[in-house]
Amino acid sequence: MAYNFSEVIEANFPDWQKVRIFRWLIPVVLLLWAVISTYYTVPADSVGVILRFGKYSSTQSPGLHFKLPFGIDELNLVTVQRQLKLEFGYSTPGATNPDQASEEPQLEKNMVTGDLNAALVEWVVQYRVDNPRLYLFHAREPGLALRDLSEATMREVVGDRTVDEVITVGRQEIEVAALERLRGLVKDYKLGLAVDQLQLKNVNPPREVQSSFNEVNKAQQDRENMINIANGEYNKAVPRAKGEAAQKISAAEGYKLKRVNEALGDVGAFNAVLAQYLKAPDVTRTRIYLETMAEVLPAVRQMTVVDEKITQLLPLLPSGSAAQKGVQK
Repeated sequence: MAYNFSEVIEANFPDWQKVRIFRWLIPVVLLLWAVISTYYTVPADSVGVILRFGKYSSTQSPGLHFKLPFGIDELNLVTVQRQLKLEFGYSTPGATNPDQASEEPQLEKNMVTGDLNAALVEWVVQYRVDNPRLYLFHAREPGLALRDLSEATMREVVGDRTVDEVITVGRQEIEVAALERLRGLVKDYKLGLAVDQLQLKNVNPPREVQSSFNEVNKAQQDRENMINIANGEYNKAVPRAKGEAAQKISAAEGYKLKRVNEALGDVGAFNAVLAQYLKAPDVTRTRIYLETMAEVLPAVRQMTVVDEKITQLLPLLPSGSAAQKGVQK
């Protein structure tokens, strides 16, 4: 049987036309990959951290940017405008932050106060990414680190206060002290985070002593209520008494001034009469007598004139104002 060597050679060697097509296809694919990997977009609530050969290069703001292709520049998106939170002692269903809640919330909220009493403390920490470079490269799992620091800070602050301060009157002071302490620790550890708020939620005594504590709390509230009522009565009675005292003092001052002025007037009149008396005693004495009779006689209803020997009585008819008064009676 005769073989056609030309046919055998053509059957064993590839089609060079197809090889030429693949030779141009590879550069085209590489070019497309280069173009696609050159530009990127940073969302409005994030920043882009660029790594060049695995080393930090720059931080890009939101918008469209360009980078070196083929994996030379690597993009890491970090959300900086989103408010994150950590919950302690409780958990909210459907949380998107993996560090938001703990697997053992009951253990987190069990605390011992400074007077060796137990308290169940629930609180929440709100934070955000402040320095993307530190957040990515300086600390491993900064969210969990912040969670541990928050729990340590709260136990320290609660351990310095009594159970009454923790449950009732000292909540705001605890929040302020714990927030200041936590911010200092986050700065020292360089987590790249900013703590915006720390807020206490439910703070209660253990269930075994809940009823007794409620009774004590109710007694304290009743005491405060009675004190407030007493202060209200005091505030009403004392100003009224002070007003009455001021009114009486003012009236006494007015009466004093009136009497002094009347006395000064009488003294002035007496001195004037005395001066005239010293000049003409008889005339002044007669004038005084007549003026006195002019004031006294109109008020007399009936007059009888007698002589020195009382030999006869001579009644006089009333006249003037005395007669009118007699007619009216």
